[in-house]
This record gives sequence, structure tokens and C-alpha cells, in this order.
Amino acid sequence: MSDVWWAVARSEEVSQSRPLNADIGDQPVVLWRDAEGIVRALEDRCPHRRAPLSLGCVLGNGMIQCGYHGWTFDGATGHLEDIPNLKSKTRFPPIYKARNFAAAESGGFVRVCLDSKAAPPLPANETLPLSGTAQVTLGHEHFIAALFDDPSLVIAIRRVRFTPYLMAELAEQDGRLVLERSCQWATPHWPAPFSSDFPITLRIATDPVSGESDLLLRDDGFNPLLRATLAPVPAARGVTQIRWRARLESGRTGIKARSMGFGRGSPFCVLSSVDAGALRILKPSASIHAAALREAISTAAQSAGAA
Repeated sequence: MSDVWWAVARSEEVSQSRPLNADIGDQPVVLWRDAEGIVRALEDRCPHRRAPLSLGCVLGNGMIQCGYHGWTFDGATGHLEDIPNLKSKTRFPPIYKARNFAAAESGGFVRVCLDSKAAPPLPANETLPLSGTAQVTLGHEHFIAALFDDPSLVIAIRRVRFTPYLMAELAEQDGRLVLERSCQWATPHWPAPFSSDFPITLRIATDPVSGESDLLLRDDGFNPLLRATLAPVPAARGVTQIRWRARLESGRTGIKARSMGFGRGSPFCVLSSVDAGALRILKPSASIHAAALREAISTAAQSAGAA
């Protein structure tokens, strides 16, 4: 995971006023903005007594100070810059450096790579206005598998019912795993097994490593109804942190499509709890193909690197 860029926070979650804790697997990370508003990321452990830096504070100069003994670190390098009651010009051994990570911000997400020298990812074209954060008691791989096999276990879209039927089988396109699922409006009608009417489709395009996914809901004329980006990140103790952003498209036609904008709250959300009974009996389908494609993509990448 050292060379993967993970969307560990939404831009509005990271501030100059207080540090934010996040996880990438078992690696704790602390995030904040320096005096210029640039996002910084360090290991969330002070090298002095291993106290979480996220329990400290951000100083006026943009550096982070440990709340235990006041050790102060530069966010760009992780270098120890100050210890209370010592002369400011004292040189500190590099052993006291806090581990720093690469950080980049675009599209309303803050992404972190555990390789501090990693090249920044390609910037996103736009920032979707609706957003949220969920903590799901489901492992990262299982969350992605559920998204492929039955999205209703992990996400909800107002007025939309997901069906078991795929309009297009999962396939690799431009390095992403892409599938299109047939959907119905969540209004009274014959159950899906007895109906051939699927007026809307959900397209899911997923990064095979990070699991970051772009979702596009379209009507039967392929007009966009809703866009969303899911950014699942493996966290400690088998939990997955999901940050998401979404937007209802303007110009939706038809009563059912327009009704997606009616009601309180967001028309899109990530479910914080998973129906364990439904998950247990869910038969793997698209996720089986996803695992095979991920392996093929990984093998191709390794071969290209060796060449």
C-alpha cells in the first residue's frame, strides 16, 4: 500500500485550527493545514513518547505541536523544530524526526501516499457539492465486493432500487473495473424477477487497488441523473472509512427523476451499518470477475515495470 494514493479525508474536514486523525490500514496518520493552507500529513505518533500528534495542536506558524511534552514538528519534512525550555537554535538528531507522508488535494478530497516521494496523482476535474463520511464495520475488500455484488448493502440512492441484473458485465476499461447494473424506480410495481422494465442504470468504475469508485446513474436515454465518488480506505480493526461526494444533475426529466431532489438530507448516502444476514447469504457474482481482473492488471503492471 506504500505507493497507493488514498482519499483519507474530505477537504472541509482538514483545517488550520486542529489536527485530524485518519487511518490507512494499521498506519495512523495526522492531517492539518499549515500557515499557507497546504495540507500536511505525518505519522500520528510523536517519536518522543509515541503520543498521538492528533491530540496536540496546530501553532500559528503552521507547525504541529505534540500535546504531551510540546515537541514541535515541521509538516513538510517531519523534522523536529522545537522542544520547550531548549534554545531554539539547538540542532536535534534526525532520529527524532516524525515520519512524513505525501499529501495532495483535489476534487474535494485530501489524498495521502505513504511514500513521501511519490509523484502527485492527476487532479480531479471538479468538486461534487454533496459530501459525507461513514465508518463501516466491514473490511475494505469486502466493502468493494458488496458494492459490485449488491450495492443496496452499502449505499442508498433516493427513489432508486438496485436489481440483481447487469446491463454490462464487469470489465477492465482504461485500468479501472467497470460494470453497469440495471435499476428500477422504487415505486409500486411487480417485483424485479417478473419485470423486464429497467429504466435506469448505475455505472460503477473502480480503481482496482484503492477501490475509489466513480458512480453514474443514468436514465434509459443515457442522460445523467446523479454522479458520486466513493473513497473507501482500510482502517484499523477491520473497519473501512468511506468519504464520498455526490451531485444530482440538473435537467432531470420525468416525475420520478425530479422527485430524487425532494425530501430532507442527501439523495445519496453510504450506509454506516450493513445487513449481516443479507451479506451472509449474498452469492459472489461480479466480485469474482473483479478479483480475476485485479490479478491480471497487477501482473501486467509488474511485467511493464520489469521491462
